[in-house]
Parts: sequence; structure tokens; C-alpha cells
Amino acid sequence: MRDHPLPVLPVAGPIRICTPTQGATEVTLDSSALLVMTDLKRVAAAVISPQATMEAAEAFMFQRGVRMLLVTEADQGLAGIVTTNDVLGEKPLAVARERRLRHSEILVADVMTPAERLEAFDMHELRTARVGQVVASLREAGRHHALVVQTSPAGEREVRGIFSLSQIARQLGMPLQLKEHAHSFAEIEAALA
Repeated sequence: MRDHPLPVLPVAGPIRICTPTQGATEVTLDSSALLVMTDLKRVAAAVISPQATMEAAEAFMFQRGVRMLLVTEADQGLAGIVTTNDVLGEKPLAVARERRLRHSEILVADVMTPAERLEAFDMHELRTARVGQVVASLREAGRHHALVVQTSPAGEREVRGIFSLSQIARQLGMPLQLKEHAHSFAEIEAALA
């Protein structure tokens, strides 16, 4: 069967432009955690090579409007993550001093957190988790970001999503700061009140 052309309408007269409704869903600490997860099945991951310069990583983060990049090897396997804190913090100065490198010579591999030092949430467990639990977990770990992993139909582990404390704060409409050793949902609520 051959496709038929779609009917068209004239664009004459007053016409408005739609605006995104992504943020229209109200998010609370009791909402499903999946509402605040960046789902990599829907949004392309921001990735960079471990051999890229730290300056390239900073520029790419700025361009994409993100504060974390997944670092991937040539085979697309996860090598680690690099954050704005890694790029703009003390790590580059220490690496430059220790290895006697110029700032422009520092690579992502020099400042990233390697995959073997990362922890992740299991996608299966998150299906019943709440936003408050994710916030409490990030605060307890002292991390701004967390990965979500799942097992593919082929039986391989894969990164399915990312949680970002700053994104969750935007969706909740309230500031969220890392605090030392917040251990429970009640402590999070008390800190927010």
C-alpha cells in the first residue's frame, strides 16, 4: 500500500507557539522517583572521552547545560563520570602540580571519578521509590548526582538514567543543598521546613 499525503492547513491569522509541558507535573517529595530521573531512553546522554581535555569537558557541559558528563571508552562502556566540581575544583590544581602539567594538558581521565568508585540505584527498585528517598540518598552519600542501572534484555548491565540534585530542586521548586549525614526522609523534611 502506498502512503497518501497528509492534509495541510494554512498558517494565516493569529497563531500561538506551544510551550513545553515537561515541568507541568507537580513534583513533591512523595512523588515517584521516576518523575525526576533523566531517562536515557528518552534523552541522549551527555558523554565525553577520557582522552578529551578538561577544558573541552567544561565547554561541553556549558553547551549542554549540564553539570555532569558520562565518560565512555571507545566501546561505549562506562569509564566514569566527570562533574563541574571535578573540572573547576581543587583536582585540576593538584594534578597540574603533581604531574607538572599545564592546565590545558589535563585530561578528563585525570580528574574523573572512575566507574569502579561509583554507586548506582537499581532501576527495578526505583519503580516504587519516592523523590524524598532519592534526595535522602544523595544527601547521605554527599553526592550531587547518581546513576541508575538496569539489566538489558540481553543480560548486560547498562546505565538507564541519572539523578541530579539541582534538577530535582528545580522540579520541586525549592533549594536542596548537600548536608552532612542526613539520614532520613524526616530529616530532609525538617531541613526544608
